[in-house]
Amino acid sequence: MPDTTGHVPLPPGGPVAVPSVPPATAAAPDPTTTTLAVLLIGPAGAGKTSVAKYWADHRRVPTAHISLDDVREWVRSGFADPQTGWNEHSEAQYRLARRTCGFSARNFLANGISCILDDAVFPDRPVVGLGGWKRHVGPGLLPVVLLPGLDIVLERNAERSGNRRLTDEEVARIHGRMAGWYGSGLPIIDNSQLDVPETAHLLDEVLSRSIASPPAW
Repeated sequence: MPDTTGHVPLPPGGPVAVPSVPPATAAAPDPTTTTLAVLLIGPAGAGKTSVAKYWADHRRVPTAHISLDDVREWVRSGFADPQTGWNEHSEAQYRLARRTCGFSARNFLANGISCILDDAVFPDRPVVGLGGWKRHVGPGLLPVVLLPGLDIVLERNAERSGNRRLTDEEVARIHGRMAGWYGSGLPIIDNSQLDVPETAHLLDEVLSRSIASPPAW
């Protein structure tokens, strides 16, 4: 009986490989039609989720959006909310959510479906942050930083509700840590004056350059 579950085994080793770099004389691959794994980094209120959803919705190839916060909130009973105090339980649930996101991304990619993940990855925690995502997804993951001004993220955070709304002090602290990405070599988009479609269009331009010349990370 044929397998009708839709399960496709991951290839040996699993993780997505680095996108092939075209010869200097050839045109760079079109990011809108290439199977990609993208990691959108930014502080709370940067617009990561909105941009990631829009980008995934408007691609010409199958694309999945994998939100770390959504996966983390799959835990209902026993959910460890960092807002009530960062501890070993909330840290463990973040680690578990990242591994789950990574496995999901690899499974989508193994089936020819691009994916975009979003997470507040800190530059001062390389092992947990980018290093962890590289282990979970693979060296072909393309990281892009979304970093608008502090006034913008404060304004957007104020519009949030529930456990995703942070205090102004926490937002400012996170934004300050994110500034460490400047000088890192990763592409950074300041979307302070851009709406979601404009930011998604700029993301395609950044990804095109990243495919042609992958950032060292």
